[in-house]
Amino acid sequence: MKKIITTVVTLFFILTCGWAVAEEAPQKVKDLADSTLAKLGSDPVIVAAVKAENAKGKTLDQIKSMDQKWKATAGIVDYMKALMDSDCGKHLRQIQDSEPYYAELFVMDNQGANVAMTDKTSDYWQGDEAKFQKSYNGGSGAVFVDDVEFDDSAQAYLCQVSVPVKDGAEVIGAITIGIDVDKIQ
Repeated sequence: MKKIITTVVTLFFILTCGWAVAEEAPQKVKDLADSTLAKLGSDPVIVAAVKAENAKGKTLDQIKSMDQKWKATAGIVDYMKALMDSDCGKHLRQIQDSEPYYAELFVMDNQGANVAMTDKTSDYWQGDEAKFQKSYNGGSGAVFVDDVEFDDSAQAYLCQVSVPVKDGAEVIGAITIGIDVDKIQ
């Protein structure tokens, strides 16, 4: 009886609180990450955008201030739209449109601040998140494939793949690609 009550209580919390166990990315996503997606980190349009953003010399305090403003803003406003309508943002949209499994793409500078994106991200600063920390990797760079999770805004099961953006051998930022695992072959 105690086991049944525990199971019912656990299910109740999962359903009401949104607790769920994340699932490891399928091998086909890992393979895509190590081949096609890793190459995006040296795309000339992406590299140029990250270099330009890094050259602005923003402080972490400035980035965190923008992050607070970003999170407090409903919808998409001009400064967000500018990241989507930039040359890099338009280029990301072309990449997104090239395959049905690309749910979102966004590029980050050397501190994890957004540089360009296809869709509004939930926050401006990714520097405190694993997607940036593991792919930028303190300037060493690494491919990072996160677990599969349900994305409320996309209403799909997504796996975020993050790869370093490199200017030659130097890691200068990162790019995250949201992969719709149900659409990948």
